[in-house]
Amino acid sequence: MVRLDELVARFGGELVGDGATTVARVATLDKAGEGDIAFLANPKYASQLESCKATAVIVAASSRGRTSRPRIVVDDPYLYFARVARLFHPPRLPDAGIDASARVYSPVPANVSVGPGATVGADVVIADAVVIGAGCHVGNGARIGEGTRLHPNVTVYADCVLGRDCIVHSGAVIGADGFGFARERDGTWLKIPQTGRVIIGDDVEIGANTTIDRGALDDTVIGDGVKLDNQIQIAHNVRIGARTAIAGCVGIAGSTVIGERCMIGGQAGIIGHLSIADDVVVSAGTLVTKSIRRKGVYTANLPVQEHAGWVRNFAHLRHLDALVERVRALEQQLEDRKAT
Repeated sequence: MVRLDELVARFGGELVGDGATTVARVATLDKAGEGDIAFLANPKYASQLESCKATAVIVAASSRGRTSRPRIVVDDPYLYFARVARLFHPPRLPDAGIDASARVYSPVPANVSVGPGATVGADVVIADAVVIGAGCHVGNGARIGEGTRLHPNVTVYADCVLGRDCIVHSGAVIGADGFGFARERDGTWLKIPQTGRVIIGDDVEIGANTTIDRGALDDTVIGDGVKLDNQIQIAHNVRIGARTAIAGCVGIAGSTVIGERCMIGGQAGIIGHLSIADDVVVSAGTLVTKSIRRKGVYTANLPVQEHAGWVRNFAHLRHLDALVERVRALEQQLEDRKAT
């Protein structure tokens, strides 16, 4: 249990009501009960405050008068909720030590945990408080920074580097070969050795089944604080700037450079050898086919509509070239009439 005045002392905000009120959990407005602290981040749910049964709530200044319950008034209720949730739910780490079924060929600190069936290759450097989950493989010459956690069945290929306090979820593959081939005259493909590495900064989170390919010659680089969702493909020699967040099922082709603090929506695609500036937002489902030089929000997709309407609109698109020619011809006729 935590008192509201203790939360305010730790995280800030304005306390309205009894500071001695205690809470033990965070919950949504419609599910909260006694002992819970709920939050209102989206104004469209403001009506739920009246029926909410939470012991206390987190609200913005615009909603401070909508409830008589004890409340913490803050600029960003969602961010405040995240901080409180982290306080109530600290990560559960396994006990230190090497499981008897693991195979470890490099020295590890005493406070490192290596799970059942994991493999740690030769010449690996593992810092303090690292967790290597069951079934993980860490290849020869890799480096894992302090406090980094590999969930079960993560693969880190040889010579790749992970910084401090990273989280890598199950099924992620770091350092597989990039898709590099040269074509022979007879159409067969000649594999190009992928001799670069993957370099991952501090405080990076990598989602389940995400893949990050090693560089062909230079390294693939993921900056500090980057957050990657599940099932993302990052090709060889890509560079992603600090504190960029990328949603699930995004594909980024080789040698693309993405700036800092960008946000890439789910199922977006970015073709190779492009540059994207800092502070760019790419909407979900967008295909990026050229470099983006200025910050802003970029969208290149169609909203959903009824099938029959989509068919009619697509039929018009098929005749777009002819329509353009007709408009040009009409414009020319108008110009000719003006001239006479």
